[in-house]
Amino acid sequence: MNTTFEPTLSLRPPLTSALAPSMADSLPPINFGFDELRTRMSQFTQRFDAFIETGRKRVLEERNQFRSTVAEAHEDRRMRKKDIEILQLKAAGHAQALQKEEAEAKEMEGAVARLERQREAKVREREGLVGEIERVEAMIRERREGQMEYAERIAGMAVHDIPELDFWTSNLGLRIEGAGMSDRLKFVFTCVDERDWEREAWFELCTERRDYEVGGCFPVVDRERVEAVVERLNENRELGGLLKGMRELFVEAMKA
Repeated sequence: MNTTFEPTLSLRPPLTSALAPSMADSLPPINFGFDELRTRMSQFTQRFDAFIETGRKRVLEERNQFRSTVAEAHEDRRMRKKDIEILQLKAAGHAQALQKEEAEAKEMEGAVARLERQREAKVREREGLVGEIERVEAMIRERREGQMEYAERIAGMAVHDIPELDFWTSNLGLRIEGAGMSDRLKFVFTCVDERDWEREAWFELCTERRDYEVGGCFPVVDRERVEAVVERLNENRELGGLLKGMRELFVEAMKA
């Protein structure tokens, strides 16, 4: 068996061809970590930029705070100067008041004469007031007659409404209260909300004029429907119809 001996590179004659391999090609690759270095440098740059930006903002805030403090100091100085001027004006006013009081003391005799003239004027005013009182008394008589008529109308309604009111207050949770005014009544309902029987709904009835009106109410319901209920009350003068209509509106509002 024939064996061919291949000499090592160190024993071979140098190759003269341009395609001959270089000695550097036979060396192992070396990793200097340039990528990691670039990454770390980039992170450092970002942190440094953030530090600079934070410092710049802090400097701006401190400068703005300083400017605000200076402005407040100027304003405080201006206000103190204004207070001093006001005190000076008051002092001058007091001095003038003292001078005026001295002059008034010398004018007392003239004041007596003026009072005499005023007394005569008051006598003439009294004569005019007498006529005014007579007109007011006539107006009071007319108002009393109107109140008596209103009381009679209310009494006539009470004959029919009291038994029904007893039923509402005893069985349907109705409560009647004052509304803070002599010509208003507040009707408070309970048992209108299926989820909370103690929850209250109320409306105020204005009795100032012949035709009744409903003022505020809770919960808020459609105004046109309320006016329709009140219109029926003004037509038939039956309070039970008003209570029934308003309770139905409150029940619908609670369900919604």
